[in-house]
Amino acid sequence: MKVRSSQPTGPVADFLAAQESKGLLRFITCGSVDDGKSTLIGRLLYESKQIFDDQLAALSQDSERVGTQGGNLDFALLTDGLQAEREQGITIDVAYRFFSTDRRTFIVADTPGHEQYTRNMVTGASTADLAIVLIDARKGVLTQTRRHTFLVHLLGITNVIVAINKIDLVDYDASVFESIEKEYREFSRDFGFTNLSFVPVSALNGDNITTRSVAMPWYTGETLLTILEETEGHILTHDKPFRMYVQSVSRPNQDFRGYLGFVASGSLAVGDNIQVQPSGRISRVASLPGFDGERQQVVAGESIQIVLTDEIDISRGDLLCTPESAPEVGTQFEAFVVWTDETEMMPHRSYLLKIGTKTVGVMIDKPKYKINVNTLEHLAASTLELNDIAVCILATDRPVAFDQYVENRYSGAFVIIDRMTSKTVGAGMIRHSLRRDLNISWQQTSIERHHREELNRQRSATIWFTGLSGSGKSTLANALEIRLHAMGLRTYLLDGDNLRHGLTRDLGFTTADRIENLRRASHVAQILNNAGVLVLACFISPFESERTSAKEVIGQDSFIEVFVDAPLAVTEKRDPKGLYKKARAGDLPNFTGIDSEYERPISPAIHIHTDELGVEAGVDAILQYLRDQKLLP
Repeated sequence: MKVRSSQPTGPVADFLAAQESKGLLRFITCGSVDDGKSTLIGRLLYESKQIFDDQLAALSQDSERVGTQGGNLDFALLTDGLQAEREQGITIDVAYRFFSTDRRTFIVADTPGHEQYTRNMVTGASTADLAIVLIDARKGVLTQTRRHTFLVHLLGITNVIVAINKIDLVDYDASVFESIEKEYREFSRDFGFTNLSFVPVSALNGDNITTRSVAMPWYTGETLLTILEETEGHILTHDKPFRMYVQSVSRPNQDFRGYLGFVASGSLAVGDNIQVQPSGRISRVASLPGFDGERQQVVAGESIQIVLTDEIDISRGDLLCTPESAPEVGTQFEAFVVWTDETEMMPHRSYLLKIGTKTVGVMIDKPKYKINVNTLEHLAASTLELNDIAVCILATDRPVAFDQYVENRYSGAFVIIDRMTSKTVGAGMIRHSLRRDLNISWQQTSIERHHREELNRQRSATIWFTGLSGSGKSTLANALEIRLHAMGLRTYLLDGDNLRHGLTRDLGFTTADRIENLRRASHVAQILNNAGVLVLACFISPFESERTSAKEVIGQDSFIEVFVDAPLAVTEKRDPKGLYKKARAGDLPNFTGIDSEYERPISPAIHIHTDELGVEAGVDAILQYLRDQKLLP
């Protein structure tokens, strides 16, 4: 019986081999609104004969129905696929398109020009080898042009083509082209672009896109497509150190353990030593199994599986490298941060940071400075708003492995995620680690928490009372401490107002100051817990994210959230300190419950309605919970 080969032969095989030998270039188009990015990509697809007959027929129909070219083909519709984009005539999402010429293949990202969608532009640029910056010849260099150019620089793209579009609308005037080129070169002179080209084009008419325009004999440079074909890609390089974040661990049976991930840079062969970061453990590559059999070597750009000679602790998010070229490991670093959310960044609020496949908690300090994209001057800033670009110091809650972004874009870039909404609110590029992080290590002591708990004959924990002012937090906590003290337990009542007389007296009542107040209080509670003391912490703590952060600092098993609940009408009637009266009179701005929101706890350990339950009954309920949790002797 003859077995039919599954491998193609003849002309098909020759064609596939020719396609594999072509280089791949990833590029983006960016610029301001209506500069013609989508039209340019559509023209490139059309000129390179990448549009099938049925697509061309659909484009013709769409051009008549929703086009903007008076019945002529509207090439922008090839990429503006969202209904909202076609209705508004702008690009909102990132549209990716693949096309090919005889010399190379391309993946192009059509990124939004509108300021509101700058975050999408960052997404498209993160994997690009080259950027085409479009400028409307009638408008020149605009603010969004400068913003996108600066982001291109920050994201490490060194190949830039400035396409001065709609040159036909200024009568193909060479002086307009030269003036824009001069202004752009002056603005970008310090960005270090290794390949910077300027091309006058008309995306609508096809001038200088794939063939030289007879209307511009004064332009002697290459066409846009020729420059794209001749530019070298550089994102995935084989000569850089090996880097692979573990995506998952394959364990089909007890005899096999494989680590799967994407090789971002470098190469790896069977027998090579490999190091796991941040643990620092070292092993050796035993095999590189794949779908088509065992591999002897893998290179950047491949998704692979690695089997090691030793069974060591490796999990999703760990970074695999070679021992001789290990990345930095730390908890603090300086980075460029691009804020992409309409809700402003809150210094010291706990966010999530995702780098590679690893997700950790992170706090962002007050920005060192914000960057004016027009003048590039450094501006003072206390927070970040939508589309702001700044240099910030970030601190993660546990060690992460990373490279400087200029050395490796894969292991030097990260995104910031809001804990409560799971929205991506920012993106960043690591500049360097902090020297203080490298020089400070945790000093181990011989006497630990459990020793102090044994000496005190009790378990330590933090009972965190949260609720509106006047809800009864301090009253309830004080009564509870009296009962616990009578039982012979070592306690400390950590009251928010008392703390503001000392440790937090420098803080006001802005949202940022409240976040910092709770951060400090959380660490004080954690220190007292380590001393073997049972802490009763009374703080309004209006934000769920800050209570979650406090829980992480203190420890999941040591944090007991008590929601002291009473209707606003009741707390305002009580008004023991006269704060509601001041807030209503406008003398106490940003007061919780009046002009600042209180986020009710999602799942508190204990929920006490003080408008229905007396103080002693509330104390009894808490004591019973502590007994159930084995926290009382």
